[in-house]
Amino acid sequence: MTRWLITGAGGMLGRDLTEVLEQSGAGQVTALTRQELDVTDAAAARAAVAGHDVVVNAAAWTDVDGAEADEAAATRVNGEGPRALAQACADAGAVLIQVSTDYVFPGDAAEPYPHDAPTSPVNAYGRGKLAGERAVTELLPERGYVVRTAWLYGAHGRNFVATMLNLAGQRETLDVVDDQRGQPTWTVALARQIAELGEAAVAGRAPAGVYHGTASGTGTWFDLARAAFELTGLDPERVRPTTSEKFVRPARRPAYSVLAHERWAEAGVAVQPHWRDQLTEALKVVAPGGRTGA
Repeated sequence: MTRWLITGAGGMLGRDLTEVLEQSGAGQVTALTRQELDVTDAAAARAAVAGHDVVVNAAAWTDVDGAEADEAAATRVNGEGPRALAQACADAGAVLIQVSTDYVFPGDAAEPYPHDAPTSPVNAYGRGKLAGERAVTELLPERGYVVRTAWLYGAHGRNFVATMLNLAGQRETLDVVDDQRGQPTWTVALARQIAELGEAAVAGRAPAGVYHGTASGTGTWFDLARAAFELTGLDPERVRPTTSEKFVRPARRPAYSVLAHERWAEAGVAVQPHWRDQLTEALKVVAPGGRTGA
């Protein structure tokens, strides 16, 4: 029986991953929240990892704009935290799955980024997450896995889909950015994929290294908002396209965040479903009141 440790278990992905593992009967699950484990504390990380086969690090500084104001603090969590866990896993002989981000790329591509594409973050958050990636691949060349994801939404945290549907009850129209393209990804779909990767890693079927854990298909934030309206019985014409220039943020956002999925075949793990299919299933739990359909 596989012994799992989930860090950052109180977050949106961490909660879904814990539920997926427990419901699947994949093994014994230890779920530690940020309050229960500071991943930057090397001694605490070592004690927590002991006795586990697979560690999934879902603990992260997720405030992208806040990272611009305090890059050192963000990098301590997103860079030094993974290093402490990687060293603990190296000592314990455990597998580590580090959750990372599309923001390690500059966002200037015209086709999906392969797993081995050159990295060049355009903001502090991306630089910190890249430091975490490098720590894992350096310290765990045979048992370290990096799963880059993007545009996450789910039932257990603040996210774009829930925000759009809440605003639908407050405004007649919504202006949404239509010049950033990515892969909207439901945290449950990512959790299922990570669970399969962990089992494949323990069984020796999955090569170590970088994987891209995002939905199939692509869309813009405008596309996602319109789809959420349509699938919950709201008029999608209430969503209007605009440009990033109208919503200036402290941290620069990549314009193109589409990731390629070719490595999953090497691990024998299926790619995630199309983002619209994920959204249809997710809206049963993400939409206000769980409403779906018109």
